[in-house]
Amino acid sequence: MRRLWMSLLLVPVIALAVPTAALASSSAPTATTSTTSVLQLGMKGSAVKALQHRLAALKYYPGSIDGQFGTDTLEAVWAFQEVQGLPGRDYVSSAMQRALAKPRAPKVLDRGAGANRIEVNLASEVLVLYRDNNIELISHVSSGGGYYFCSPGGGCGYAITPTGNFKTIVYMPGWVQVPLGEMYNPVFFIGTAYAIHGDTDVPLAPVSHGCVRIPMDVAAFFHTLVHIPREPVIVRR
Repeated sequence: MRRLWMSLLLVPVIALAVPTAALASSSAPTATTSTTSVLQLGMKGSAVKALQHRLAALKYYPGSIDGQFGTDTLEAVWAFQEVQGLPGRDYVSSAMQRALAKPRAPKVLDRGAGANRIEVNLASEVLVLYRDNNIELISHVSSGGGYYFCSPGGGCGYAITPTGNFKTIVYMPGWVQVPLGEMYNPVFFIGTAYAIHGDTDVPLAPVSHGCVRIPMDVAAFFHTLVHIPREPVIVRR
């Protein structure tokens, strides 16, 4: 079911500073400025804002830098945890706080594919966008869940995201109806079957039918950062 705030999505600027719907209520806990405080969904305050600034500086997308720990910030936290090899948590642990001070970069999958490329690491469930071999964006993803399913249009198989070297083919704006449901702002890289697309359900676990799901807030502008067609898409496990 689509989130009510989907209608509020706007394409952000590259500077990653567009306002998003504030998810923390006035009764939400307030984060202190202590570096040992546990930050979690619903908190607000200067410590949350500092976290958002740090994640944005590292090319994760925390949403608006507003001191509100909402869904956008949580999804950026997940992406950071995945890159650092930390357990996926709905909060910022002391281990993550230490890693924020000295983070490691995402694993490079295929530098030879081009200076501008999209890399999807299925082992860590992370997408990395490179521009001139510099990281432009890091996002949490949810890929094929490995379960067996049958398509309403006919045919059965396992939910697997194909690995290999591909290229972007076409972008379709908005919600696009496909036999298995809907995709938001899909960027297809294998025919019109497999795409990098937004979804309202992008959990820590891989659950898609085979596409690469990205958070809705990232999907709102992802297509503006990539070349379509023919941008390299590298998918590895």
